[in-house]
Parts: sequence; structure tokens; C-alpha cells
Amino acid sequence: MTRRKKMVERVTELMDKPERIRNIGIVAHIDHGKTTLSDNLLAGAGMISEELAGRQLFMDSDEEEQARGITIDSSNVSMVHEYSGDEYLINMIDTPGHVDFGGDVTRAMRAVDGAVVVVDAVEGTMPQTETVLRQALKEGVKPVLFINKVDRLINELQVDATEMQIRLGRVIDKVNKLIKGMNEKMYNDGWKLDAALGTVAFGSALYNWAVSVPFMKKSGVNFGEVFDRCRAEDMKTLAKKSPLAEVLLDMVVKHLPNPIEAQDRRVHIIWHGDYESPVGKAMIDCDPKGPIAMMVTDISFDPHAGEVATGRLFSGTLKRGDEVFISGTAGKANRLQQVGIFMGPERIEVETLCAGNIAAVTGLKDAIVGSTVTSMMDMTPFESLQHYSEPVMTVAVEAKNMKDLPKLVTVLRQVAKEDPTVKVTINEETGEHLISGMGELHLEIITGRIARDKGVEIVTSPPIVVYRETASQKAGPVEGKSPNRHNRFYIELEPMAPEVVELIKSGDLSMNLPELERRELLMNAGIDKDEAKNIKAIQGTNAFFDMTKGIQYLNETMELVLEGWREALAGGPLAEEEVQNLKIRLMDVKLHEDAIHRGPAQVIPAVRSAVKAGILMAGDTLLEPMQKIQVTVPMEQMGAATGQIQGRRGQVFDMQSIGDTITVVGKAPVAELFGFAGDIRSATEGRAMWSTEFAGFETVPAGLLNEVVMSIRKRKGLKEQIPKPDDYLA
Repeated sequence: MTRRKKMVERVTELMDKPERIRNIGIVAHIDHGKTTLSDNLLAGAGMISEELAGRQLFMDSDEEEQARGITIDSSNVSMVHEYSGDEYLINMIDTPGHVDFGGDVTRAMRAVDGAVVVVDAVEGTMPQTETVLRQALKEGVKPVLFINKVDRLINELQVDATEMQIRLGRVIDKVNKLIKGMNEKMYNDGWKLDAALGTVAFGSALYNWAVSVPFMKKSGVNFGEVFDRCRAEDMKTLAKKSPLAEVLLDMVVKHLPNPIEAQDRRVHIIWHGDYESPVGKAMIDCDPKGPIAMMVTDISFDPHAGEVATGRLFSGTLKRGDEVFISGTAGKANRLQQVGIFMGPERIEVETLCAGNIAAVTGLKDAIVGSTVTSMMDMTPFESLQHYSEPVMTVAVEAKNMKDLPKLVTVLRQVAKEDPTVKVTINEETGEHLISGMGELHLEIITGRIARDKGVEIVTSPPIVVYRETASQKAGPVEGKSPNRHNRFYIELEPMAPEVVELIKSGDLSMNLPELERRELLMNAGIDKDEAKNIKAIQGTNAFFDMTKGIQYLNETMELVLEGWREALAGGPLAEEEVQNLKIRLMDVKLHEDAIHRGPAQVIPAVRSAVKAGILMAGDTLLEPMQKIQVTVPMEQMGAATGQIQGRRGQVFDMQSIGDTITVVGKAPVAELFGFAGDIRSATEGRAMWSTEFAGFETVPAGLLNEVVMSIRKRKGLKEQIPKPDDYLA
């Protein structure tokens, strides 16, 4: 029997024993060794040959990933590991480390219960380490730590045995400090990492060895031997005596929770329905006999089977032919065509799949990433996925050949479905197709794949930066009149309190919350009680409050009012950029009694123009995206590094020296960071290590505002003249 077939049989035998399942993600900063580690775990489990492990990069199945040597998409694999005489099924997701693909990490965290955080022993914790840890804790995913590249510490930095242990201790302390700072309750409840307990392992993914305190007792390999064998470059003996896969998977089985333990905790974090309802109880118990409840965390396209939805099954059992409902699609049933699991790039079909597993199914044509799939039509959906970063860079795309235009539109919709951090805007009026992504690399990969995988030749513009608009003061009441003059809407606008914006961004405040809970949250954030109970909608970081009393026909017109409000937010008056952090109150309404005179063509334009005029009256201003930059250089290159940040309208707010290197931390506008990679390399003779991460939006300096607005208007083909409030209210 072939090795693969045997593995599939062992995997399918364990699928319906949730106490023997571990769902884990491998997370880290870019280049800290996740994919090499994943390879060696697979080799240890007998799925790929040991000679190729670490070089085959089995999980980077895309040719673009192999060419660039980075992970772009999360990939899933199931394997079996024996521990203390029992077999365990380990469903593992290898995630990307590059900040441009952080959305994949967020989605993977929803599917898993535990995370192996990989940190480079030489570089220590980096900004992305912090981000992935924060995502894990927010989702209730328990971390263990693997400190990789210990051999580099010994052979490249030439530290002695004592210094090696001090440095490794420092990494553990730093990660613990991050966990404590992010969630003190979890830290105190046993999530503190402790080498003595076995929640930390040390090793080298490239040379396939690792050690942990519990395994040292079993193998007899201690730190002294590690040091001596690394110095003698005898990695083979270490790999034989203390193999990486065994050490790491033992740690995973012993210290990370199975789905039954994990769901009891996680369901309370990611789902806000009634915990006493049949579906609530079934999810908390991970019950295979309960109603189906699955959260879609990834969508990919298979040339033969079509759309494949991957996600975590929290309760129930999936089998081919089942009819399921998808949240937000008005009760239309989808039929499951195939049910399977992923083994790296391959999908293995199975007859049935029960709660606690990560499933790959086809037939869910209405699902998008973040959808709740269920056998109950009225199930409360899971909390939506909150991405830490926002798309801040855009390219315009057009088909090289006009005949490909219809195909391009289909392909762009597919792209947006596969990766929710990509925002695709198809502007019917200007014929522009815009793709917004997390950064230059993200956009390069997306546009490259359109040509390569989807077979559409495209021409792309140079990247442009995405701005936002917001109000800086109060305005109103503003009167919006419908075109037939029979309906009037009176609104007031003001900037949204930062506390409320924060609640919306973190996902703690949404319209899915029970009304009382939502009201409490708003009142705690300083919103007046009367307003808190009248919140009608949230769009982005904007909210709409209906402060009117007893107005006839308003109930049936409210959806149209909100439609007009949403249209105004999609493109503000200054530069047609998205509006954010705006609080709007509807104060009074006069409606025509005849329904025919208060239809969409009357209500939507009236509200839209009132909002746009109001934004102008409330001091409309532009916000630009910022990036936090961290550059590590030798001491003598410090001036060059700070100069590169400050020369780009940036500011430096911290410097930390470790040994003979210094880390400069600052931030700068995304608009000024094009070409930063090449410039920092040449300024520091190629000796800088740097990383960037999204740092929110900040007001464009007053001196630059007019110039930036004009350039955006010109690019979008808008009139040069900025509109005045009267232009909307005439």
C-alpha cells in the first residue's frame, strides 16, 4: 500500500474522534522559518520524503510562492502523529508571514484552536510576530512557542553556551510580555509560556532537530550537547536523537486543546447567539449530531470542481447532498456536492465529516469568506472576521484586448471572493476597474495571477494610494429635499467619538449584537442613552441614529434612507474617497402621504445630497494611510536609517539598541513609501533589515490638502472645482 493511501486511511479513521484532533496554525514574522518547519513536520509524519523536507516547501504549492521563496496563501494539511501509544489527527495550516498577506492569518485563526508561534532566535520578536499573536488571542487560539534557527545563534553570532541560554530566555520573556499586555486574563489562566512545562521548544527547522525540556528527559539531549554539536556542525546526529517533528508534535498534542475543550471557550468569543439554543449547545459541546454550523475561512478555485469553500465545522456532520443555508442570502439553500479535507495542494474526498474538523466542500456557490453555513435557516451568524490592516494601495486594471472585458469582470469578482482583503471596484461610469490591496507586493501577486491563472492579459497602472474623507466639526441641521420637493430630511453630522470607532474596528460593536448589549457598549463609550437605543446602522466606522419620533410612513422608507446614506459614504464630496468616522443623526422628516411620491428615486438622492452637503459644512478633510516602519541597522548606519524615514514626511518615535545594532521605529505616509525598499538598501549598503505594518489613517497636513485633492480629482476625471454645499442642496 502506498504511503499516501495509508496516511489517508489513518486520517479518516480519526476524523470522528474529536478528543484526538488538534487544529493548529503555524504563524510568524516573514522568513522566520514557518514553511520549512511545516515541511519537516510532514516528513516526520511520513507524508513527504525526509531528504526533500525543508527544500521541497510542500505547502508552497503555487509556482509564484516557490519562485519568491515566501508563502502567499495559507495551505491546509492533515497528518497523523503517535503520542504515548495513541494516534492523533493534526490539521495544520501554514500561514503567510508577509504583512501584505496578514488577512490570510486572520482567516486561518478562525479555523484553528492552537497556534505554533515561530520566532527567529537571532532576530527575536518582530512587528508581525506581535500582530499574529494579537490575532490568535483575540480569536481565543492558544499559543505555544518554537524558537527557530538556534544554530545561527551559535555558529554565526558565535555566542557561548551561557549567552545562548540568556538570549533564548529573553525571547520567551518578550513573547510572554506581549501575551500579558494583550490579554492578562488568558496569561494568568495558564497561557504563560514556560520552557520547564514544555510549552516552548528550541531548534532548527532547516536541519530538522528540536529540543524541549520534557523531550530532553526522554532523549537525553541537553543544551550542552546542542551547543557542542552545532559548533561541530554535526546536525545529523541531533536530528536523529531529537527529531523536530516528534518534539514539536508532542508539544502540540500535550499542550494545545482538542476541539471539545477549545469550542467551549471559543464559541463564546466568536458567536453571540443564544448559548442555550440547540445550535449554541451543539457548538459548545462540538456535537456531531447537532445542527450543521460551519464558518467559511477560505475560498479557492479548482479547475475541475469549481469553487472550494474551506472552513471550520463547529457542530453537526457534513455529507454529500446535504442542503445548507448561507447567512445573508435570504434563505436560498445550497447543496453540498463534495466533502473532503486538504492534504497540502490535494483535496481528499470523504463520505462524511463531523464537528471539530477543517472541511473543504464544493457546491456552496453563495458562500463568501466569513459566511456562516448551517442547516438552520434562522441561525445567528458567527462574528465577522476583523482584519487588522486595510487596503491602502490601488491599481487600475484594464483588459489588453477588448474581447476579454466580460471575462475580466468575472475574474475580478472571483478574485474579491477568494481574498476578502482585496477590494475590487468596478466603476460603470468611468469604465475603470480598481483593485485595492495591502501593499505593492500584494497587488503585484494578485495582478500576476489574473494573467497567469485566469488567462486574461491585463494592463495595470502604477499603484495609487487610497485616501479617506471625514468631518472635523459639527454641522446641521441640513435639509435634503427630494427632486419632486415633496419629501424633506433633516440631518446633523459630527465626528464619531474615538472610543466608538475603536469598538467598531475591534469588532466588539456590531448590529448583530443583542440590542441591550449594544446599548450598554455605546453608553459606556460616552453616547447619550437616547441615542444609544436609536442606532439604526453601522457602515465601516460610521453610524446612523434615528432621533425622530412618531413619523408616519418612516418605517417603510427607512431602508431607502439608509441606502442614500450608504451611497454618500461610498464617495465623499472632496475627492470621491470613502468616508469614515462620521456620526449622523436623522432629526426630522416630512414625507408625502402617497407612496408613489416617496419611492427610491425621491428618497435616495435627497438623503445622499443632504449627507454630502453636511460633510462639506462639517469641515471635510482628507485622511492618508500611514505605515509603521521598523528598521534594524548596525550603529554606524543609524543616521542613514533615520534620514530615510524623516525624508519621507515621517517621524521617528523610538530607538532601541541591542548589542551593536540599533532598531529605529517610526511612521510615514504610504504615499511617500514607494521605492523605500531600494532606497533603504542603498543608503545602508544593504545592511538594513526592515518591516512595515499598517498604522491607521491620519489627517493630511493642511499645506498639502489642496494639492492632494486636486491630483485625486484629476486622476478620477472629476471637475477641478470642489463642490460647495449649495451644489447639493439646490
